[in-house]
Amino acid sequence: MSDNEQNDPAAVEIRSKEADSPDNESSGGSLTIDGISMLLANTLSMGPSTSVTKEKVIPDLTLKGLADHWSKNGFKKIITMVGAGISTSAGIPDFRSPGSGLYDNLAKYKLPYPAAIFELSYFKRKPAPFFALAKELYPGSFKPTAAHYFIRLLHEKGLLVRHYTQNIDTLDRLAGVPEDKLVEAHGSFHSNHCIQCKKEYDMAWMKEEIFADRLPKCTACTKIVKPDIVFFGEDLPEKFHQSLDGDFKDCDLLIIMGTSLEVHPFAALAQYPGPRCVRLLINRDAVGRSKFTTWMDDKNDDSLLYNRPNNTRDVAYLGDCDAGVLELAKNLGWEEELQELMSTELKLLAKPKSAVKKTSKKDKAAAASSSTH
Repeated sequence: MSDNEQNDPAAVEIRSKEADSPDNESSGGSLTIDGISMLLANTLSMGPSTSVTKEKVIPDLTLKGLADHWSKNGFKKIITMVGAGISTSAGIPDFRSPGSGLYDNLAKYKLPYPAAIFELSYFKRKPAPFFALAKELYPGSFKPTAAHYFIRLLHEKGLLVRHYTQNIDTLDRLAGVPEDKLVEAHGSFHSNHCIQCKKEYDMAWMKEEIFADRLPKCTACTKIVKPDIVFFGEDLPEKFHQSLDGDFKDCDLLIIMGTSLEVHPFAALAQYPGPRCVRLLINRDAVGRSKFTTWMDDKNDDSLLYNRPNNTRDVAYLGDCDAGVLELAKNLGWEEELQELMSTELKLLAKPKSAVKKTSKKDKAAAASSSTH
């Protein structure tokens, strides 16, 4: 263990969480497998010697080390990829957490299996369970989190190339991430289309139907209108596929937050950056890694290698996403700026819409009056 790792709480937390993870079912299991792998590699000349150390992209692969490098040298082309974990502090459940996850709390909908609620074939036969769930999770009842506003701050600093999200809650939009920077890989409630004639309906129309407990039906052909959420059995939006090559070509920092890295093709985004791109994981669980360390790991971009001997570019903060971005902002000297942005924006969201509109009209009238003098 390096001196930096000894003194870095995040590094200690990673080791602690890995000890409790399925990768280590027997005492010292992962270390034993790693040791055997390295012994075989050296003995049989199957891999690199333990004395060979590959050059790290940044000197210190901890959250503080990343922030120090960022402050001194800067990252200029940053991509963020996020999942449900950045919205849990807003009150929206993720999908897979035991006990609290969405899939563990769908018994009242009497589904054949939890994932059926997001399957297109099941939706066409029985749309009611989905719309009952949609009423519980519908945008407008929740506020963006610190993680959302950190992404907004990256945009305001001119550093954000693109924000890829699995989330359908539209909190990214509410936080002020602009349309051109946003790729909603799994769609969202922002727009809606008839499943038969493809007539488009806006979010206000859909919300009115859902909260009136009516099945949203097309006024043209009477078929069901579905939010533009990507169900199992549907293709991801064209924008997702069209953006990949250009976005990741020069990416120098990929920030991964609040995702299990299990749902493809979204999870594969972690493999797109070149070998000199630093990858930062901010997540409650240790995800994205292969079960066992082998001498081939450094030739395999499919897995993250944080806290492993052959790691050259991966950093992990294992914990709450909001706590992670606040810690990073603190180390970057951005803490006050982030808190001010959050405070200002959340106050605006707390105002009644009528009051916001009234203020807006007043401002326009004042501006018009001043321009005539």
